[in-house]
Amino acid sequence: MAVQQQALARTDSVSLADVLERVLDKGIVIAGDIKLFIGQVELLSLQIRLVVCSIDKAKEMGMDWWTGHPAFSPYKEPQRGVPEEPPRKEGG
Repeated sequence: MAVQQQALARTDSVSLADVLERVLDKGIVIAGDIKLFIGQVELLSLQIRLVVCSIDKAKEMGMDWWTGHPAFSPYKEPQRGVPEEPPRKEGG
């Protein structure tokens, strides 16, 4: 009986780092829809989808949009539609 009471009295504390590690390892999805109506008329509709996970987990799920995105690459590609300046001739 004393062992059972001891087990009930003991509570395990979980640190923020443990929770964050678990969320990044497993992943978490938050989804929601917000709609604003006045009377019978819908004025605004928002669909929110948020995925929080580690990069490894995201790649495992097939999400790797950042790998080919120019903003996340070390060398930015020149913008399309903007002509490059021709090289200048020396001495003339």
